[in-house]
Amino acid sequence: MSEHGTIVTMNVHELPTPAMVIDADLLQHNLGAMALARPGASLRPHVKAHKCTALAAQQRAHGHASFTCATPREVLGMVAAGLGDDLLLANEVLEPTRLTELAAAQAGARITIAVDSAETVDAAAAAGLREVLVDVNVGLPRCGCRPDDAGRVADLARGRGLTVRGVMGYEGHLMVMDDRDEQRAKVADSVDRLLLAHALTGGDIISAGGTGTYHLHDRVTEVQAGSYALMDTYYARMGTPFEQACFVIGTVVSATPRFAVADVGLKAMGMDHGNPTLETLDGQGADVWFLSDEHITFVPHAGVAAVGDRVRVIPAHIDPTMAMHEVAWLARGHEVIDRWPIDLRGW
Repeated sequence: MSEHGTIVTMNVHELPTPAMVIDADLLQHNLGAMALARPGASLRPHVKAHKCTALAAQQRAHGHASFTCATPREVLGMVAAGLGDDLLLANEVLEPTRLTELAAAQAGARITIAVDSAETVDAAAAAGLREVLVDVNVGLPRCGCRPDDAGRVADLARGRGLTVRGVMGYEGHLMVMDDRDEQRAKVADSVDRLLLAHALTGGDIISAGGTGTYHLHDRVTEVQAGSYALMDTYYARMGTPFEQACFVIGTVVSATPRFAVADVGLKAMGMDHGNPTLETLDGQGADVWFLSDEHITFVPHAGVAAVGDRVRVIPAHIDPTMAMHEVAWLARGHEVIDRWPIDLRGW
């Protein structure tokens, strides 16, 4: 690792904890596996999963030059990093200041924003944005217009001078399902709805999907997967070819014969998909009891944990976990080889 012109060798065991760590080799495996499955423009990686322009640059090196963003901050950060070839803000935005900033960034980037109503169309046009996708509700009760209303929204956009590039729909409620046949059938139904909307709107783009359904899409032009790069335990149950490449290193700060406590708490770990998994650095498992603000309480499966031991905490949901850390440390084995700012976090 280079720091101020000096080569500094650091071990994962020496990192101040809690520390976000990315396994460099497993990351490359994941990026390569997805590039084989969905090469080039057939994947629009979602940067909300990692919020890191250094990682996005690795995705571009694997042939993916278009990206999905969740916030205006992510869009502007990608533009500043020289990754603005084709950016989609896949959420509706009404706030004039943020939209105006996005419009100004069009001087050096291609920016498309999702719209699903007259209000979002008007806000985009008033700010000076040029291109939109019509966001369609394909079953997830979140944003998106009805499929049969997509043509009206597209006409409103064109009437305001906007270019309609196509449609997008996110079947997020279908990403993780135990019954794979049921998942396939429900994804097909969601795509049917999206194609109905596309027939009414026109445009070159039909955008859908995520890490849990990327392999089920043969009727869309692109998939918006993001979690595949780093993974988490929520997606791991789906048996994808992607490996767990990201974890948080913690230090045991208190121990008793019954349980131990490490310094990875709610402020370091996204919890909306349940408890994380914990293991020692040599691979021994543990039962996680609970997390509090600063701590995780656990019982090792083998032996007794000692104060000062290092543990690996694997998130159940990678997206919010990344948002809680300022830096990710890239490691190969136990050697730290780089420091990547998580520079797209926040609003």
